[in-house]
Amino acid sequence: MKFKRVKLIGKNLGDIRPKLLDRGFEVVDDDFELVVAHGGDGTLLWSERDFPGVPKLPLRDARTAPLCRVHDYDTVLDDFAAGRLPLSVLPKLEGRTRDRTLTALNDIFVHNLDRVSALRYQVLIDGELYATEIVGDSVGVSTVHGSTAYYRSITHSIFRVGIGLAFSNSTEEVNHLVLHEGSVIVVRVLWGPALLVADNSPETIEVPQNGEVTIHKAAGQAQIYGLGSFMCPKCRMLRHPNKHPFQNFLPL
Repeated sequence: MKFKRVKLIGKNLGDIRPKLLDRGFEVVDDDFELVVAHGGDGTLLWSERDFPGVPKLPLRDARTAPLCRVHDYDTVLDDFAAGRLPLSVLPKLEGRTRDRTLTALNDIFVHNLDRVSALRYQVLIDGELYATEIVGDSVGVSTVHGSTAYYRSITHSIFRVGIGLAFSNSTEEVNHLVLHEGSVIVVRVLWGPALLVADNSPETIEVPQNGEVTIHKAAGQAQIYGLGSFMCPKCRMLRHPNKHPFQNFLPL
């Protein structure tokens, strides 16, 4: 077994703790080698935000997210203990304004702070002006993993390589873009203030009028075991039987 000492976070932890102990894991609060995130997508994001760089094993809470036959607790934990779960190494994003920085596994967005007033902003890509002035609710950058979340709801699309640039409810006809993962995006707030947000983090940063936000690939990466199991389309169909997700896309 590669990992022995694990930290367990999330909800309904009594459902999963005995199964970890039965397989020889030691559940601890300090000096852990692995974080087991028991919950949903938000719990995984939270675990990476609070414990960046530490390997993660995400498990969906069966009470709120029905699991298909091949991804129940016992099967996934047996596979992990036997070393059969693949490791996914995912890039992250960094958003910086002045002397403050936020990091995200999914996406970083610049939103209008006043919900009844639109955000006016410029966008530069690798130092080149892409849009002189855009009026809308928000603009953001997404990772491949994050492309199945907020990015998809805005663009009705996903992508497999690079980083995605999305414009929410813009009054101008502006194209959503998929850029090289090394691209640097600068958002200049022409009419604000705006709000810089990352994933589901409660921490936000206010960006003043004429302020800038720089977004690019972060130095750190996320290490996640069993991401394919966690993002299983069949399990998703059990949770959302009336929706039709992108069945063949697994962000590994």
